[in-house]
Amino acid sequence: MLYYIFMKVVSISTDRKLFEEGSVVLTRQKYYAERMEELHVIVFSLSKNGYKYRSFGNLHLYPMNSSSRISFLFDAYRLGKKIILENSFKKENSVITTQDSFETGLVGYLLKKKFNLPLQLQIHTDFLNSYFKNSSLNLARVVLAKFLIPKADGLRVVSSVISGSLQKEFPNLKTKIDILPIFIDIEKIKNSAISINLRQKYPDRFIILMASRVTKEKNIILAIKLVSSLIRANKRIVLLIVGDGPEKKTLQLYAKDMGGYVVFEPWTLDLTSYYKTADVFLLTSQYEGYGMTLIEAGASGCPIVTTNVGIAKTDLFKNGENAFVCPVGDVDCLSKAIIDLIENPEKRKLFKERMQDSIKRVTVSKEEYVYRYVAMLENLL
Repeated sequence: MLYYIFMKVVSISTDRKLFEEGSVVLTRQKYYAERMEELHVIVFSLSKNGYKYRSFGNLHLYPMNSSSRISFLFDAYRLGKKIILENSFKKENSVITTQDSFETGLVGYLLKKKFNLPLQLQIHTDFLNSYFKNSSLNLARVVLAKFLIPKADGLRVVSSVISGSLQKEFPNLKTKIDILPIFIDIEKIKNSAISINLRQKYPDRFIILMASRVTKEKNIILAIKLVSSLIRANKRIVLLIVGDGPEKKTLQLYAKDMGGYVVFEPWTLDLTSYYKTADVFLLTSQYEGYGMTLIEAGASGCPIVTTNVGIAKTDLFKNGENAFVCPVGDVDCLSKAIIDLIENPEKRKLFKERMQDSIKRVTVSKEEYVYRYVAMLENLL
């Protein structure tokens, strides 16, 4: 479906994967830009990251190259003003969109006030979840979000879970809430060839795969504790944790006495091969806004064991029918679920087929998704 409008958009993001050639997020932004007059993306980044300005047709990527994180807000606002002025943004054909309702949202709000342009806040995190408030920084973010949300012209959330939380928190909110999940190319996943076979790397092991940023809210330490109970049950398993983040070194130290039962690997762009050759995908997060890896794993045919977060809270996930869904932090439930799948290969096959069927029924094409994304911004004009 061809959909093009004469609209200029400035987007404020924290996703530095935009500067990785071939990354999913860069590919997605290219799709959007093809349907717009101009798409300018400002990315929070430090000078030591070494990123440079890049353009791909209508898409323009601007690393801030700040000297420190303290100057992120000032630098993003300054760069946003420069882009808006130099490219003649006008209220009738221009929109500001931000990746979150926190720091990037504040920059977007200040630019909205300065230039009287419509503002869309995107909300990817279930920030009203009690587990989110686990630090003073996140507590401050919640306060900031509650200030900014009523002042936005539009809200894009990635799940009905977040939409429901917002409606409960803001019963008189007049701003329209659009639900648009993160796009996942299901057909590409389905047709993708296997380039890395985990069963060859870890022969005679039941492979439990995790893939995420290694941060506190992912609660990966719970998965490592889970391994201890599986070892005691004499299960020949390996927990493969794919990803990087601030908690990685701490977790590696915690797991060092577990020998080859816990393995860490850096993030890879070829996760599909991992999903397709693992025995189970495990997610232990305390909260998720969506949970993209759950859809990717399910579409790849990898049986899922997850905590009740993000999209796992929706009707797509049926506990005991197409996945196992456990309460947050319940290591006993997670352990029983994995043992059940180890001992019942037919149930793994059943989960695989049922989840793939469920995902197929709710996914949309790339063209339909891009249409909905661009139309959502156009409605703010």
